[in-house]
Amino acid sequence: MNRRKFLYSSAMVAGTSGIVSSFGVGATLKADGAAKNILLGVISVADNPEEDLKVVRDLGFPTCQLSIESYSPELAVRLSAALEKYRIKPTTLICMGPGIYKWNLTEGPSTIGLVPRQNRDARVERLKQGIDFCKAAGIPAVHAHFGFIPEDPKDVLYLEFIETMKPIGEYALKQGIDIYFETGQETPVTLLRVIQDIGTGNLFVNYDTANLVMYGKANPLDGLKVIGKYVKALHAKDGTYPVNPNELGKEVPIPEGEVDFPAVISCLMELGFKGSITIECELSGLNRDYILKTKEYLGKIISAES
Repeated sequence: MNRRKFLYSSAMVAGTSGIVSSFGVGATLKADGAAKNILLGVISVADNPEEDLKVVRDLGFPTCQLSIESYSPELAVRLSAALEKYRIKPTTLICMGPGIYKWNLTEGPSTIGLVPRQNRDARVERLKQGIDFCKAAGIPAVHAHFGFIPEDPKDVLYLEFIETMKPIGEYALKQGIDIYFETGQETPVTLLRVIQDIGTGNLFVNYDTANLVMYGKANPLDGLKVIGKYVKALHAKDGTYPVNPNELGKEVPIPEGEVDFPAVISCLMELGFKGSITIECELSGLNRDYILKTKEYLGKIISAES
């Protein structure tokens, strides 16, 4: 379906059978104070939860975001049991598709999320299925890229997006499920407007630091000043601003890009952030050593700030 497909099914750590994605990894921080409320997380496939989540547990991760190919009541029961058995806290279900997503600045606006009309109905249905699955499995939120939301609140695609999202938000609210917008394709002020215009009270943000840079939408620290109060989860990823108007900026290893992680984490703590930070890495060739080095880097920042 998209760029993440191979990441969800690849091994995160050399020598570990293909269960945990290199998309994210982390561990509980032991420091006192605010750091107790922040978990460094992992993204895992969960189509075979008994095996998938055992790897998460064996690697020492207390929390995860989940990617699942096909939802069913039977899988929800199995997943719930595995989460309880391994004492893993699920944070979100990543719920996107169906259809093609083009991760660039030319085709992205017409292919990503619910803003384009093509595939909109099918993607709404997929989100509702994901919400039902979250309810059955004990996952508190769904999260997704919702598209290049127009800046102009009178743009017909903006109005259609709000009209589309309101019943989804209400549907999730009745199930006790939150919806997280992953940042990237829209500016923070547009996302703030969207959350307020939809107004169902269960809409929050999965804040992707590098996406804001790579799409050229905001400085990640400044973005927190706009929508920080809605941030419930953060993807730790680094990147550079776009210099080609057709392509995203480049992802680079943390801390080699534009993201000021000490300042971002300090701001999060000032905002009373109590969510999860997931190390996201979509660069080929980076391995366990990079993940562990980055985990240590972020852990030291969090401990120093607490």
